[in-house]
Amino acid sequence: MTRNDPFDIELTPELILRAYRAGIFPMSESAEDPDIFWVSPQMRGVLPLDGFRTSRSLRKTMRKSGFSVVVDRDFASVIEGCATAGSDRESTWINPTIRALYGELFAMGYCHTVEVYDGDELVGGLYGLSIGGAFFGESMFHRRTDASKIALAHLVDRLKAGGYALLDTQFITDHLASLGAIEIPRTIYEIRLSGALDIEGDFYAWDKTG
Repeated sequence: MTRNDPFDIELTPELILRAYRAGIFPMSESAEDPDIFWVSPQMRGVLPLDGFRTSRSLRKTMRKSGFSVVVDRDFASVIEGCATAGSDRESTWINPTIRALYGELFAMGYCHTVEVYDGDELVGGLYGLSIGGAFFGESMFHRRTDASKIALAHLVDRLKAGGYALLDTQFITDHLASLGAIEIPRTIYEIRLSGALDIEGDFYAWDKTG
């Protein structure tokens, strides 16, 4: 983890994109902390697209829940869900600066959401950045059992359809590990990232096949 001294580097969407391409991403200590620091973990979390694991109960939920899944409809509500402490998290690192920057990246077409609805109610989702053939998962949330897992399952299928080579989870949790996420050394991650950035992934290829 690398922390910058606050020497007046202007945070812009373009700087964020350059950082991701170099294997670095921004975080804050908490939603209340206005400062941003840069992170490049020694061990990086990734979810191999051919290694995503769905349990029998999750497959059953996906078939019978009646949930609908869409993308890029309501960024503001998704990041609000991710930034709100709840049963799945006690605190959040998403501060107003992060919200504003990723909102700009969403408007530019780099940031994407996967949204899970029960009728008209948003019950889970995730957001992240798409650069080349790499997708950088930022955060996810749920208000119904398995809703965030359904969002992640949809993301994996969408990335496969779009020819992506890398799904970066940044860190790994027990939850992500149960779904197939692994840790790899930073040097290996940088090699995989370089290869993925040479690919032009299509986040919307899934929609063109339906």
